[in-house]
Amino acid sequence: MASTDPINGSSAAALAGLSGTSAAKKDDGTDRFLKLLVTQMRNQDPLNPMDNAQVTSQLAQINTVTGIERLNESIKSMSGQMFQSQALQGASLIGRDVLLEGNRLVVVEGKATAGFELASAADEVKVEILSPAGRVIDTVDLGAQNAGRNGFEWAVPAGASTDGLTFRVVAKSGAAELTATPLMTDRVNAVSTGGDSLKLELARNGTTPYGLIKAIS
Repeated sequence: MASTDPINGSSAAALAGLSGTSAAKKDDGTDRFLKLLVTQMRNQDPLNPMDNAQVTSQLAQINTVTGIERLNESIKSMSGQMFQSQALQGASLIGRDVLLEGNRLVVVEGKATAGFELASAADEVKVEILSPAGRVIDTVDLGAQNAGRNGFEWAVPAGASTDGLTFRVVAKSGAAELTATPLMTDRVNAVSTGGDSLKLELARNGTTPYGLIKAIS
């Protein structure tokens, strides 16, 4: 009689049992569906039996459900990988300047740099520098500008206060006023990955979704 290894035999049996359990869980939904289909066929009205088209339709449904489940699992896996990659990229942004929608002016060494987006080309563009009270304290004439993203620089007059300054863009094409979206700069202090999205902790705008960032410098 051939001898058997009780240890290896037990391990193999355990692994086989685990494999069978995993497969059973995976195919549980399919098994239930097929059992219902068989029961339905056994108890069908003999005078009005299911035809081939009905059976084919039932089987097509289970194939569709199984395919959707596998697709959802693949998408979930891909989303997780993309999020991890995005989180790693976000960590490299700490300490860097970013561009996002907003009209605050940040003055560094006597100069402020910001930008704006134009829906269409403009014949005339000017940027109004506003005090905290909303009063125009200076104007930057930029002339004609192309559609899309544009930038400007403002030199602070000697002795002028730089606290709480904002700006407003006035763009025209002929007599028509154009839509201009102000863009401001901010600095990334930290990155957070709570929930299922990446967020940046900005110096002036606080917690900001990564998707709102227009540009990185």
